[in-house]
Amino acid sequence: MDPILLGKGLTDDIPVTLLPRYGNRHGLVAGATGTGKTVTLMTLAEGFSRIGVPVFMADVKGDVAGLAVPGDGGQKLLQRAAEIGVADYAPGASPVVFWDLYGKLGHPVRTTVSEMGPTLLGRILELNDTQSGVLDIVFKLADDHGLLLLDLDDLRALLNLVAEERKAVSTEYGLVGTPSVAAIQRALLRLSQDGGEGFFGEPALELHDLMRVNHDGRGVIGILAADQLVLKPRLYATFLLWLLSELFETLPEVGDLEKPKLAFVFDEAHLLFGDAPAALRQRIEQVVRLIRSKGVGVYFCSQFPDDVPDNILGQLGNRVQHALRAHTPRDQKAVKTAAQTFVPNPKLDVAASISRLGTGEALVSTLQDNGVPSPVQQTKIAPPRCRMGAITDAERAQVRATSPVGTRYDAAVNRESAAEILAARVQAAAQDAAAAEGGGGIGQKVSEFLFGTKRRQGVVESVAKQTTRNVGGSIGRSIGSSVGGSIGGKTGKKYGGQIGNQIVRGILGGIFGRR
Repeated sequence: MDPILLGKGLTDDIPVTLLPRYGNRHGLVAGATGTGKTVTLMTLAEGFSRIGVPVFMADVKGDVAGLAVPGDGGQKLLQRAAEIGVADYAPGASPVVFWDLYGKLGHPVRTTVSEMGPTLLGRILELNDTQSGVLDIVFKLADDHGLLLLDLDDLRALLNLVAEERKAVSTEYGLVGTPSVAAIQRALLRLSQDGGEGFFGEPALELHDLMRVNHDGRGVIGILAADQLVLKPRLYATFLLWLLSELFETLPEVGDLEKPKLAFVFDEAHLLFGDAPAALRQRIEQVVRLIRSKGVGVYFCSQFPDDVPDNILGQLGNRVQHALRAHTPRDQKAVKTAAQTFVPNPKLDVAASISRLGTGEALVSTLQDNGVPSPVQQTKIAPPRCRMGAITDAERAQVRATSPVGTRYDAAVNRESAAEILAARVQAAAQDAAAAEGGGGIGQKVSEFLFGTKRRQGVVESVAKQTTRNVGGSIGRSIGSSVGGSIGGKTGKKYGGQIGNQIVRGILGGIFGRR
């Protein structure tokens, strides 16, 4: 299989390539802002696509979307391609599918709360250890009692039930404090306000839709619109980490192939490692180390090579280092680190060259025969065939109209899950409580309030809707106070509170196996 041409070595005047069979050995593209990292990523993505390897990458600045349309084929690009030796260079587009967590610039990307899991969700919500422990209990409770956690409404519903029955939950699962539950609820509110509500739900993303090959054998490039998402660093980094973890856990072992099954590009990699706790870093290291055998190559992109921890950096076999400007001690340290990660070339002073590289030039070392890293080459990077810049709304709409996944993900689906199940139990418990009060007097008034009369048609529906909303609140107290308010006075408060308690006991008794 033909190698992927990255550019031409200026040191030894030879083509600099990436061998497809080592594309799953991961890589790093680093360099200061404006030195050509994005163009290198586009050239790399096009190269993978042409040999039939799907690619998934984030579009942080909005210009990666240019992969979907042909370039202008200007004279400078043609001249550069000729100098590098790209014999068949011509403007062209790659097959692209646009994705967007917010559902505006591409197909919505969703997962369920259960699939995300408590560890990654806790990181998105920025929970401390105690609060994360409560979240673990909520997930365990849902598993034990068959309650599906699909969206944030489901999680809110279960959180409120845990708060109502915290003594019983604490006895069975471990201590649950009201402040911790309240902190999780506030974090969910912030996540919702930041636009994260739509990320959780169905239809959930199917991984095979990220690993498509089109009719002419080219790999489809999935592009995640991330210009707004990256403003929420934890959500951005945790989403990509979740996706990588899903690939690791779902894909079968395949060993070393002629070419990867997927190239996964992790742009702005420093956001992943910046504040990650030790346990999460261990998880990332494990995934990166082992996912190679699943046929997935991970390519990190960041300004500095030391943005990636050493134990992960050592696993990245393919390196592209653009210019670093050594103006500060931090920059000087980064230059030294970058120079030390390359196989020396006696014809090249690596540390000095890093500061002198021009835009579109890079130091490159890739794995060659027998997996041995090649000596570093100062390389003129080959130009991509696509547009190197943003696309118009009309061009984006045209690409979306021909998407191979169609409209499968565009409309949300809300099937029965924890929130709906608990709301139904509220209504059933309310009916039981009303029936227990008897047929007349206060009981009759309660019954009329809950179930309506000819003069009050529609009350049942309104109460049911209010009850459903209050699954995310204090269910028993809400209904109890409403009933008490209708009856009036101290008597109303007394019986309203009793009925509210009966309703809560009815719901939670069913969950915890007692009546």
